[in-house]
Amino acid sequence: MSVKRFFLTQILFLLILSSCGNSEESTSTPTSHATEISTTTTTTTTTTTTTTTTTTTTTTTTTLAPEPPAISDLLSSSYPLNIAHAGGDQDYPHSTMYAFKQAVAKGADMLEMDLRVTADGVLVVHHDETVDGTTGTSGIVSEMTVGELQALDNAWWWSPTCWPCRDLSEEDYPLRGVRTGNAPPPDGFTSEDFRIETFFDIASAFPEMPLDVEIKDEGALASEAITALISDIDALGRHDSVIVASFSSDVITEFKQAAPNIATSPGTDEMVAWVLNGEPLGDHAAVQVPPFYGDVEVLVPSFFEAAETAGVDVWVWMSDTSQENYDYYLELVSMGADGIINGRPEAMEQVSLGKN
Repeated sequence: MSVKRFFLTQILFLLILSSCGNSEESTSTPTSHATEISTTTTTTTTTTTTTTTTTTTTTTTTTLAPEPPAISDLLSSSYPLNIAHAGGDQDYPHSTMYAFKQAVAKGADMLEMDLRVTADGVLVVHHDETVDGTTGTSGIVSEMTVGELQALDNAWWWSPTCWPCRDLSEEDYPLRGVRTGNAPPPDGFTSEDFRIETFFDIASAFPEMPLDVEIKDEGALASEAITALISDIDALGRHDSVIVASFSSDVITEFKQAAPNIATSPGTDEMVAWVLNGEPLGDHAAVQVPPFYGDVEVLVPSFFEAAETAGVDVWVWMSDTSQENYDYYLELVSMGADGIINGRPEAMEQVSLGKN
């Protein structure tokens, strides 16, 4: 009995050993005791690893800078143009970034500005030959660097009650000292908004706005200003959205020779020859005139007829601060003016809306 048990134990041991020898990679079938035959079937399992590649597509949206209307487009406008003189110098400090920002916010269609060249060859937005009229200090623009000019307070003499009065009380000059840090700036503005600005910075700040620029320098300084202006226009790609003016016909002739594809207005001598002597007007987009030259009334019916015949628009600038009001702007438009170069862009906007 013990011998039989011994042999059974040995057989069981061999079966277990055979089963363990192929663990993990083999599966044993049960042994048939009827036939005493042990059959082992080996199954090979192949594991396939699939790598999934995820492709992420990134779409980049490029926002292009707004394009200003071309001067040629403005000439066909169905409404009178609201052209902010020096940014609207009756409502805001003359030729400051603050003024130009306010003018745009109030509905100006175009920004008008005066240009002079500095001692270091930079074109700045400034009307007078000196800085005395706006800054409260003295100096000649062409003898000062742009750094020296921009340190000055360009809102020193501005007053909402009377521009350009110089004899008011201190409180009548509410923006005096903002540039120099002696007074807080209005909300949303900084002290730099009240300095003398460069043409390049103004043009860059308002890429959607066409510009009416007047070269104030004469002689050699005018030639330098012309070179600087063309350089800035080239750099800004502003060839179609700038119109250039000057009282000097010689300056306009020199500019047109250097940049024949940029729109211009005629100088005084050419205007007189055209109006009084019947000489043909040169290739210009618009004439820019005051209502009166001294005691001579300019805006008579024959003048508008001559402008229509010459194919030029008539833009009118104010010759007296008493003209800077809604009623007078409306009167000028009713006479046939195509654009009003004004010191109160908000008032002019009401005229344009009424005529649109």
